[in-house]
Amino acid sequence: MNDYNVAIVGATGLVGQEFIKILLQRHFPVASVRLMASDRSAGKRLPVGNREIEVEETTVDSFEGVDIALFSTGAEQSRHFSPIAARAGTVVIDNSSAFRTDENVPLVVPEVNAEDIRWHKGIIANPNCSTIQMVVALYPLHRVNPIKRIIADTYQAVSGVGGAAAVEELKTQTRQVLEGEATVPHVFPHQIAFNVLPEIDVFMDNGYSKEEWKMLEETQKIMHAGETLVSATCVRVPVLVGHGVAVHAEFTRLMEPEEALQILSRAPGVKVLDDTSISLYPQPWNAAGTDEVFVGRIRKDASHENGLAMWIVADNLRKGAALNAVQIAEEMIKRDWLKPEGGH
Repeated sequence: MNDYNVAIVGATGLVGQEFIKILLQRHFPVASVRLMASDRSAGKRLPVGNREIEVEETTVDSFEGVDIALFSTGAEQSRHFSPIAARAGTVVIDNSSAFRTDENVPLVVPEVNAEDIRWHKGIIANPNCSTIQMVVALYPLHRVNPIKRIIADTYQAVSGVGGAAAVEELKTQTRQVLEGEATVPHVFPHQIAFNVLPEIDVFMDNGYSKEEWKMLEETQKIMHAGETLVSATCVRVPVLVGHGVAVHAEFTRLMEPEEALQILSRAPGVKVLDDTSISLYPQPWNAAGTDEVFVGRIRKDASHENGLAMWIVADNLRKGAALNAVQIAEEMIKRDWLKPEGGH
């Protein structure tokens, strides 16, 4: 197997740090690693294995000789630098929202639609964190019994905002509340400690937030299921790492919980934790630092005869972001799809 020159763009952020860990943990075939970020972070030194690497400022000349670039930057920066990197011969796997709904860019969860990697033109989009864990759990069921409608309510950790500042704000506010001090929100629109906020990303004219609308558009694109309807309510909760999604899925025909449990027990990337007699079910605290999508509380939906309800949890920094991107790169290498096909 060849080794590859890899760049991590946004290396100083929480997801950037996870990229570094996961490349090492999974023994990714790396010839060299370059760490890139904004000019504010240039010059910092970050540990990569047993050595330190200096962070470079991302520029238009940064991608010469880079085979694969893992991006975890804002959408605006991704829109600017990703095409530049692609023209330099780099394959970009982008964790922002910049290209997810672009019909010329594959949006990939390897357990669901790895075949879509084949038609990339130099950029591959990594989906939204909550969407990733939901489709990993639902797609194996959808293949057997097509899903007509999904109601999803998310419980999203503060680290999903993308920066260490959100984690620190929760920690600081928790201390302030316990000590009787006033809190002043900076990252979030209101206090997040001991609170929940049904506002993630900006609100749209239709009343949904962009985060909620992403779950509709991205689920349909990833699962190739344009007829599957999705309605989501996305909520920020005072948890450091690990997103939960409460899902109610309406299937084409009756599906018993036992059948769903058997299918999910064999599904790639899924781990079933479902025994209410001993309070066994997925929890963000336990999911943090792990790679699986955990599913539990699988039961009949009392509101629809063809419906099932379930609870899905995953580490939003790993499977919800960095791990999924690295898995895309691994699949691309395994199938020899590094060079753009040039067409859909």
